[in-house]
Amino acid sequence: GRAGAGAINSNECENVSREEEMSEEFEADAMDSLKDMPFATIDIKDDCEITDAPHINLERSKENERISKDQIKKRKKKQKGYQPNYFLSIPITNKEITRGIKILQNAILQQDERLAKAMTSDGSFHITLLVMQLLNEDEVNLGIGALLELKPFVEEILQGKELILPFQGVDTFGNQVGFVKLAEGHHINPLLEIAEAAKRTFQEKGFMAGENRSFKPHLTFMKLSRTPWLRRKGVKKIDPKFYEKFISHTFGEEMVHRIDLCSMLKKKQSNGYYHCESSIVIGAKNGGEPDDAELLRLSKRLVENAVLKAVQQYLEETQSRGKPADGSSGKARAADRGGADGDQSGR
Repeated sequence: GRAGAGAINSNECENVSREEEMSEEFEADAMDSLKDMPFATIDIKDDCEITDAPHINLERSKENERISKDQIKKRKKKQKGYQPNYFLSIPITNKEITRGIKILQNAILQQDERLAKAMTSDGSFHITLLVMQLLNEDEVNLGIGALLELKPFVEEILQGKELILPFQGVDTFGNQVGFVKLAEGHHINPLLEIAEAAKRTFQEKGFMAGENRSFKPHLTFMKLSRTPWLRRKGVKKIDPKFYEKFISHTFGEEMVHRIDLCSMLKKKQSNGYYHCESSIVIGAKNGGEPDDAELLRLSKRLVENAVLKAVQQYLEETQSRGKPADGSSGKARAADRGGADGDQSGR
């Protein structure tokens, strides 16, 4: 079952604006300590600025340098508008792990209570497999299709074995994002393979997915980008002293049971977890039967899609029937069609 379903989350009432929510999920405002950042692992809004830089080798001939600069310009142009708004999530539901994280968070708050709003709220703990941009409901539907297509690849990678993720120790990205570390071990390779398969599956559908970000699995428990007002008060870093007692703490093991396609922007669920468009069940012995809510969502979507198709077909048939020989009403037909496809023009 799902952890904490129905439990009302006290943070539920925080008025987090859509913009904040987006930056909350995918960005560390790494002002001071960019030099400490692992390239392409930190979610900074325009991280292509950073990840492109190392590719220019100063020893290159001027000619090569000019060509590569042109390529970078082109790439930047293409990715300027790339702001992820969906992600694939592995929810962390083991009570032992979430209890351990609460203890860690409270230990930090006892040292600086102003950081309360920087903490990841109950029910939201997860590992991000992939971030992507889905621009409208049609694309969300295609994204759901891609997630379903991913399932056999995941099954092939796992070969019927459970994927168990052990969490131990604490670290930060550039003292901006605090996370519980995934312990080393033979679970790392299948996890990396699953992330790679996910990226491939979504990119083959033509989505911007996982661009500029190398996959570095981590379980975020706090982010200073959620508390920008504290910067003015001098809180610019997560002090390593805050979590030193947890450096080698064993938090527990998560048996991966599903992968969710989640929205960064839509309102969170009452249990504190992200709005979820669809899920695939992983490595479940019970054949992974979807729950009622999932079935209801799926059937509603199928009905909506069928109705849309029928309407479009009807419009096409009536248009082709009323085709005048001189083509004078071509404009009206185009306008009509524009109405039916209005969704896509939103791109």
